[in-house]
This record gives sequence, structure tokens and C-alpha cells, in this order.
Amino acid sequence: MSVRVVVGAQWGDEGKGKIIDILSKDVDYVVRYQGGNNAGHTVVKKSGEFVLHLIPSGIFHPKVRCVIGNGVVVDPEALIYEIESLQLKGFSVKGRLFISERAHVIFPYHRIYDRLREDKKGFIKIGTTGRGIGPSYSDKALRSGIRVIDLMNKDIFAEKLQRAILEKNEIFKKIYKFNGFSFDKVFRDYQFFAKKMKPYVCDTAVMLNEAIRDHYDILFEGAQGTHLDVDHGTYPFVTSSYVTSGGAAVGTGVPPTALETVVGVVKAYTTRVGEGPFPTEFDADLMERIRKKGKEFGATTGRPRRCGWFDAVLARYSVMVNGIQEIAVTKLDVLDDLETIKICTGYRMDGKITKNFPACTRALFTAKPIYEEHSGWKSDTTQVKRYQDLPVNARKYLKRLSQLLSVPITILSVGSHENQTLWMRRAK
Repeated sequence: MSVRVVVGAQWGDEGKGKIIDILSKDVDYVVRYQGGNNAGHTVVKKSGEFVLHLIPSGIFHPKVRCVIGNGVVVDPEALIYEIESLQLKGFSVKGRLFISERAHVIFPYHRIYDRLREDKKGFIKIGTTGRGIGPSYSDKALRSGIRVIDLMNKDIFAEKLQRAILEKNEIFKKIYKFNGFSFDKVFRDYQFFAKKMKPYVCDTAVMLNEAIRDHYDILFEGAQGTHLDVDHGTYPFVTSSYVTSGGAAVGTGVPPTALETVVGVVKAYTTRVGEGPFPTEFDADLMERIRKKGKEFGATTGRPRRCGWFDAVLARYSVMVNGIQEIAVTKLDVLDDLETIKICTGYRMDGKITKNFPACTRALFTAKPIYEEHSGWKSDTTQVKRYQDLPVNARKYLKRLSQLLSVPITILSVGSHENQTLWMRRAK
């Protein structure tokens, strides 16, 4: 039996979809434990490219059971669309997809509130996806959310929805001058969604704990990245959930003592989407060059990603708070053409040098990165099949990343296809 957690160790978009898809071949369950359809995991198969937002990336393997845990906020309309899109492409989820009855539900008023608040003068602009994720988690924390289990009971759902819409409409009208929502329409729409979702709904905490008892192999799939975690990220420029490996226990009902291995995923450089500090961000020319070659556009929103040099300070903090034991490095090939490659090993802040990632977000805006410079390899790596066949300077670069993070690199991706993957030491 193996119980592993795969987490992003930067600001998300590290290529977790591909890594999870590959690791899923050898497991029985793949479990998503946080976030919502603000996530976008891209998986490239022989039959095409797929972008998943809610359904775990193990769905392409017919023997794998995929679980959406209680820590996820579920937009039923988006979920049903994703299920039907997969079915049209020949991937059935019947009998293989399970949704926690304790997961909270996203409603139209959450999406509208997300956008209204982001546009409201006086509020910090975070750069959210506008999918209603934050407002849904807010309702959860305020104990006024509606869960999947509530959606399955018509009377309970009607009672809770009436209270929710009454409250939200007051806020919309008085603060945002927005007319609000009709109870009848939302109720009718979500009764339809409930009927579609019902075959997949169960107590997934019981299912997963029984699977652990029976020695099944389980892979927990994180969305976003560590530095978007609501506690450990660059707050307030973060998502609204617990992205770190500890969130796997909270978001599924599996005890933390059951989690055996944590695999961290990093790009060979760094990216982030939206607002917030980014000490190692490229200049405009290099940004455009790397963005174009790396196809750095958000899988969920299509927004261009900001790109920068590898930040070992940021990644080392991720290793610490997640307990990362193995690293998967993606997109090494994007750096193939560069003469010189930099690695940030520390920050200069207020005249002092620090190698620890600071909690003060404002300080990060003015932090000056301290760089090591490494010679590039100026050679195509996309067709390399063995680590020893990589250019010497590429191996030196990877070795230095591993040294700085004090963690072995076990998986290397040199392209988007699953065949463009090198195993230095197979993750257990």
C-alpha cells in the first residue's frame, strides 16, 4: 500500500496534472482535496489535450476511482459539463467518480459576489478567477453554506436556499446596487443538478478510510500551489483553501497519520497568475519569450502567466511546510535556448540578506533576489529518454536545485506528453 500526496511547491501551474496522470497508473484511488473549478490541470494523451477543473486527473485510467473530497467546493453546473465532456470523448466516469456529501456547493450568487467584490473600489484586487470559490468558502466558515448532502433533500435545500438568497440579495442591493436572484429559478436549476449528481454522492471519508484499511494505493491531488495556500501563501494574494499536504487530511477525512509520502512539483522556472509579489519576475522581453515557448496561459482563465527565475527561497519554504520528500521538475525544456540561467538563493531586504521566505507580503514587493548564475545547455532536451543523456549543464542545474531544496528529484518532465518523462528514481 502507498498513500501519497502531490502538491504544487510554487504558485500553482507547476504541471501537476501530467505528474498525477502518470502516477495514477499504479494506484487505486485519486483524491482531490481542496479548491474548486478555479483549478486547471492539463493532461496530454494520445487522444488529445484535456483540461480538468474538478474531476481528479486519474480519470483517464479505467481502473482508478476518482474522489472529490469534502474540502472541495463544487459548482454543479461546471461538474456536470465536465462529466459530459469526458463522456463525449470516450471517458466514462460511471462507477468511478465519487463526490463527498460533505462538500460545499457554489451558487450563482457566489460567482456574482466574487466579481462585484473584485471590482469594488477600496478592495484589494486579488485577481480571482471569478468562479465564486472565495465566497463559497466564506459561507462555509460563516456556517451559512449549503452542502451536497443538503442538495439531495428537497425540503432542507429549499429552507437553506431561501435564507441564503434573502441574505445575499440584501447585500447585493444595498452595497453593490445589484438586483439579486430569484429563489424559484435557482431552486429549479439546482434540483436538476441534484438529480444529475446523485449517483456519484456518498460518504467519501468512510470509503477512503476503508480503502486504507484494505491496503489500497491512494494518491491525493492538490490544486493550485503552496504559496497560494490561505495560511502559508502570499496573503492576501492567495486562494481560499488549504493547498498544503496537511489539507489532504482536512479535505478528505483521512487521518494525517495515514499520509506516507509527499511529492512536490516545481517548474524549472517560476510562474504565477494574477496579482501579488513576484521577486524573481523576468523583464518584459524574456517574459514574452518564455511565456510563448512554455505556453504560459492559465488553463482555467486563459490569462497570461507571469514568469521568472527559479526561486529556491520560495520552494524551500514549500518543502518545509509540506514535508516534501521527493521533487518532480517540469518544463526543463523551456530553458533549452538560454545562454545563462539564474537561481534565486536569497533575498536582500532592508539591507539584510535572508534565505527564509518572509510572511510580510509588503516586504516581498521590495525584496531584491540574490542570484546564482549557471551556464545554459543550448541543446534540445525534448527527445531525451534517460537522465544520463541530458546535456551536462542541464544535469548540473538539476543537481543544484536538489541541493538547494535538500530533496531528491525523482521525476523530470521535458515536454507535455507523458512519454516526455524521465525517472531518476521511481516515486514509491
